[in-house]
Amino acid sequence: MSKQTPHIMAVYGTRPEAIKLAPVIRALRADRRFETTVAVTGQHGDILDRMNRFFGVDVDCDLGMLRPGQSFAELTSRMFAGLLALFEERRPDAVLMHGDTSSSALAALAAYYQGIPVMHLEAGLRSGDLMSPFPEEGNRRIAGQLAALHLAPTASARGNLLAENVPESAIAVTGNTVIDALFETIDRASGRLSPSVATAVEAGRRIVLVTAHRRESWGQGLGNTAAALADVLDTHDDITVVLPMHPNPTVREALLPVLGNRQDALLIEPQDYPEFCALLNAAHIVVTDSGGVQEEAPALGKPVLVTRDTTERPEAIEAGAAILVGTDRSCIRSHLDRLLDDRLAYAEMAAAVSPYGDGHATARVVAAIAAHFGVGSRVRDFHPLALAADFAAVA
Repeated sequence: MSKQTPHIMAVYGTRPEAIKLAPVIRALRADRRFETTVAVTGQHGDILDRMNRFFGVDVDCDLGMLRPGQSFAELTSRMFAGLLALFEERRPDAVLMHGDTSSSALAALAAYYQGIPVMHLEAGLRSGDLMSPFPEEGNRRIAGQLAALHLAPTASARGNLLAENVPESAIAVTGNTVIDALFETIDRASGRLSPSVATAVEAGRRIVLVTAHRRESWGQGLGNTAAALADVLDTHDDITVVLPMHPNPTVREALLPVLGNRQDALLIEPQDYPEFCALLNAAHIVVTDSGGVQEEAPALGKPVLVTRDTTERPEAIEAGAAILVGTDRSCIRSHLDRLLDDRLAYAEMAAAVSPYGDGHATARVVAAIAAHFGVGSRVRDFHPLALAADFAAVA
């Protein structure tokens, strides 16, 4: 496919999408081979705006989908209608979307209806269970059926796509752009720790960073996680649990009664991305049910315990950088005890090679897009054992 100055429209609506798309958007806008515009569906409101400002991304069109009290069905129908109208008006040559959000699935479907090629960043992730995580697994499968170019972060994701009969020529393995964003942010995040966390770090306490919010863990799952953390705190006097609290009341109701009154547990408000990156960099161990954190922590040498029953990111587990522990109290506690008490076990996980990126994913993404439009050539696919310093030779 070849066209003079192809017009690419990036579409997203949430903070994680903004983080992972930001390096690509900036690179495309700096590349004279492309015309690049940005449209946001905006359901994360001010949080999304702050991310765009931090990364220096100017938005061309904001659909403003954030409405108080709207149901998921209302949001979905309004978003789809807005995207259809936008694509009909602007007629981009391709729609670039990311991952597994409602914005992604609906943008892919609206573009498909308008006959516009879809380019799917972070393509090919699969948990194997349509209901876990929900609705992310369904969203990414929809996008995977409609995409013309699949920008897969890992060889495993590529394998998933090939198993679904996606043509090999339509897949590029790029690494994950979140690692590009992470490295940039760490360089800019000095001094971003909250005072209470900074005090704990300065006192030499080991930080166990916890994120917990997934819908499938609401209730007993979150309660078990909190109880396991309390068990470990009771037997270790040199650690501090730091838990940025998700704003959902159901999440807080499960965690606060168990951890809220402990001096060795800091339950803090949600962190902006730079502050969270600084916190992640200061952590000793990470306990998480977040998909993005599963990717980021290994890149910083942080052992990860994944409090989910399934994961669409098995590469870190296969590499030895993460362990799938579910929400069983005894399982979480035993693995935390081992990492805190066994220096060799900790060192082996911390030294595992990150399978998700080397900081050069953006360059591979742009090369794959250029090749799609016939205005450039692809570079060699990402492989975790290829040193980042060798990227120029690999390319």
